[in-house]
Amino acid sequence: MNIEQARFNMIEQQIRPWDVLDTDILDLLMVVKRENFVPEAYKNLAFADISIPLPGGSAMLTPKIEARITQDAHVKKHENVLLVGAGTGYLAALLAHRARHVTAVEIDPGLKDLAQKNLAANGVTNVTVELGNGAQGWSNGAPFDVIIFAGALPVLPETVLQQVKPEGRIVAIIGESPVMSAHLITRTGDSSYDTKKLFETDVKPLQAAVTPSHFTF
Repeated sequence: MNIEQARFNMIEQQIRPWDVLDTDILDLLMVVKRENFVPEAYKNLAFADISIPLPGGSAMLTPKIEARITQDAHVKKHENVLLVGAGTGYLAALLAHRARHVTAVEIDPGLKDLAQKNLAANGVTNVTVELGNGAQGWSNGAPFDVIIFAGALPVLPETVLQQVKPEGRIVAIIGESPVMSAHLITRTGDSSYDTKKLFETDVKPLQAAVTPSHFTF
């Protein structure tokens, strides 16, 4: 496989048609080598439009979703980012190139170690990978400028809304399979938020995400 041709094809055929038009993001996808973050057994699928399985029942998001999240979060160089779901470290690496610092929380110990190893091997030094359950947010380091969830949530917990700074943003995929939508939520005041729907999708839920009761009274 010609890796650079495959990377180019991924960007032109999958990512650009999905409204990822920011040239900085497209350039970043050339710089951060996705194949270095894909588990060995799936290396040949590093640039495919599929969700790659990970240990513990989780999965890497597809390249186009990773790119849209990175673009639509509008991370700036002075900002601190919380990423819930470190996975293999790839999305953390993309965000790290845009941010001052990324705190990546991972519930699976094996994935936490894998993310740390991959980030170190690829020279990414401004990411801290923490072991824990971030589905309710993460108080250590809060409030954050940007909070991103790398898996679906049935609902967005109230606690998360308080962990983002004024003018800060949350990118979350909310809903239950097969109906989910990615949202950009901007904090506009102490208790006011502006929500913009980004796209519809269907991705793996975060482990330990709180499921709302379906009972009615």
